[in-house]
Amino acid sequence: MLLPTLLSAEPGAPAIIQADTPAIGHVDEDRTSIIMTVTAGASGAPGGFTVEWMTQSDHDVLGWPNDPNHPALARCDFTGTPTLTTTLGVVDFALGTNASVRIEIGDLFDETGVYSNEYTELQIGGGYVFRVFARPSEGTQQSDYSTTLSADTNPEDDDCILSQGYWKNHPEAWPVSGLQLGDVDYTKSELLDILKQPARGNGLVFLSHQLIATKLNIQNGANPTLIQSAVDAAEQLIGSLVVPPIGMGYLAPPEASPLTEVLDRFNNGKGGGTCGTVAAERTDWGALKTRYR
Repeated sequence: MLLPTLLSAEPGAPAIIQADTPAIGHVDEDRTSIIMTVTAGASGAPGGFTVEWMTQSDHDVLGWPNDPNHPALARCDFTGTPTLTTTLGVVDFALGTNASVRIEIGDLFDETGVYSNEYTELQIGGGYVFRVFARPSEGTQQSDYSTTLSADTNPEDDDCILSQGYWKNHPEAWPVSGLQLGDVDYTKSELLDILKQPARGNGLVFLSHQLIATKLNIQNGANPTLIQSAVDAAEQLIGSLVVPPIGMGYLAPPEASPLTEVLDRFNNGKGGGTCGTVAAERTDWGALKTRYR
């Protein structure tokens, strides 16, 4: 059994130990994000943890840079409370002994409790490397880095089904000049403002981001058969609420997150969508939620 490393402290002060190294593991991927777990060691990660990543091609040339501000290095501090990508039983990124949490790199824009130098989606069909360390806290010093995890995003397969990040950054490609969300009509300009609005713990915002992308994908030629019941459920949940920053509507994250995940997976090519081909079956959003969570 390995004992924790004791670090120097002022005479009479409590001993400071080096936090145990957390582990990082691959769970799943789509076209623009990679889902993984971070598992703390015996000392936990009471100060949260930091994930660093870079493209596989940059890593092949540079290795892991010593400079934390190197332009090839992306990093995210997970220190607060998640509201989008949640894990049963975990209410904070400050992890207890051997606790594990699910995170999604490439889908950080709407997450809470995080601070990153890179909130954009990952490259479609790209190779990446990741590592993690436990952050310092009272009584513990930063851990060593974990082993390196390598993972790839999925390649493009249906060119009519695109992510919310694509639609946010390519307004010239929009097939419509406006959409209805719930009972409210929005212009293209208003919809773009909604897509640029961080959720900040508002489930109405992150649900609307994915609903906008899904509706644009359908207008762009995606077959709606497998996703239509989820769209209908999202419309009903939104109702007359007006989405920020256009209005002040709000949904609690637990109300909105199951539908958001179903729509997100559809928009990233994991929801069985096809371009211009009628699917063989229709599945309600509850079944989709069970299948894809």
